[in-house]
Amino acid sequence: MLRSITGITSAEFARRRRQLMRMAGEDAILVLPAAPVRVRSHDTHYPYRQDSDFWYLCGFPEPEAVLVLVPGRKHGEALLFCRERDPEREGWDGPRFGQEGAVSVFGMDDAYPIDDLDEILPGLLEGRSRVYYHFGRDAEFDLKLIGWVNRVRAQVRHGAQPPHEFLELGHLLHEQRLFKSRDELRLMEKAAAISVRAHQAAMRAVRPGIAEYELQAELERVFRAADAWPAYGSIVGAGANGCVLHYVANNGKVRDGDLVLIDAGAEYRNYAADITRTFPANGRFTKEQRALHDLVGAAQAAALAQVRPGVPYEAIHEAAVRTLTEGLLGLGLLKGSLEKNIAEGHYRRYYRHKSGHWLGLDVHDVGDYRIDGQSRLLEPGMVLTIEPGLYIPPDDTTVAAKWRGIGIRTEDDVLVTGDGHRVLTEGLARSADEIEAFMAQA
Repeated sequence: MLRSITGITSAEFARRRRQLMRMAGEDAILVLPAAPVRVRSHDTHYPYRQDSDFWYLCGFPEPEAVLVLVPGRKHGEALLFCRERDPEREGWDGPRFGQEGAVSVFGMDDAYPIDDLDEILPGLLEGRSRVYYHFGRDAEFDLKLIGWVNRVRAQVRHGAQPPHEFLELGHLLHEQRLFKSRDELRLMEKAAAISVRAHQAAMRAVRPGIAEYELQAELERVFRAADAWPAYGSIVGAGANGCVLHYVANNGKVRDGDLVLIDAGAEYRNYAADITRTFPANGRFTKEQRALHDLVGAAQAAALAQVRPGVPYEAIHEAAVRTLTEGLLGLGLLKGSLEKNIAEGHYRRYYRHKSGHWLGLDVHDVGDYRIDGQSRLLEPGMVLTIEPGLYIPPDDTTVAAKWRGIGIRTEDDVLVTGDGHRVLTEGLARSADEIEAFMAQA
């Protein structure tokens, strides 16, 4: 039953908890509150989305819950505090799992009403030397946790042993989340496949005169039809709007001759995909558009060639930068030597971001990019994006008018395998030739 709800088995959730508790040690306690409900306006709320760390360890989808892990506790290590069943409220807001469901469906060792947290948690803290928790995420809960610890401290004269060390939970948990299991990869492949279909639908729908928000609607229709949600605010930028990296207004009109940059991905069972494609509104690239699109494609290919175990993460960006800079010099958009342009960062006029990021439960997923001051080495099980781009501002009078206002990015989702990599979003047309061919038959 749990797998049908979350896409992950109860055995996997239990394995994750055991692994985390082993790293924390038997004298530790780990406390994770669920995400709060967020007000959208007055008494309406945003669609609820569970905290990724909380969900990773138990899959429980409801607010007003706290997961407490107590390594080595004889009467149960995994405890969930959650809302009680309430027929009156469930008639308004939908069914709740309650304490019984927390144990029978989600595999908790024990479960208690959330209203009992204030009474029970101080006793769980007593005798534990270290508390792992995300300080700073929720100021209200921070104060509550400090209050519970202080209640234990107040009993020191009576023999109580309060925690004496507070540690950042993410230091352990986020390293664990960086490496994806088979179940996780299956969900990410599903999210990627849905996202590919959505981008294809937008390429079929585009025409001069259409509004950006109409293309957004087409994308997100495909997401919802597949029981997925947008993993982030969809970016649909036509013409010069494609040069705005985080453009989300999506209220412009698509003109004949424009390129349309779409950066959008589905979230399926809380796992994200992240794809960007740039394609011509009328189905045909101009000479200048194709030249820049081909250059971005070459940069992506150079970056992808670096994705294999043992390669420093930074080598991906370095490969993309070298290819883009060399191409910009060849097109006359930069002047001088290749090495000087790279060393002095002149390419940043047209390429302002990094070439990728980790991907998983969060679209910009957790995990360190550097360890002990050095770029970390890629390992099997990591998933990342590769997304070089070029953006020639519409008001850049230092270049010929034919280049101005062209924004291009190409982004795919990539798994590091034992002997190289696999592109999870491979099914979507990528090169200018492939895009034109797809749009011609659409």
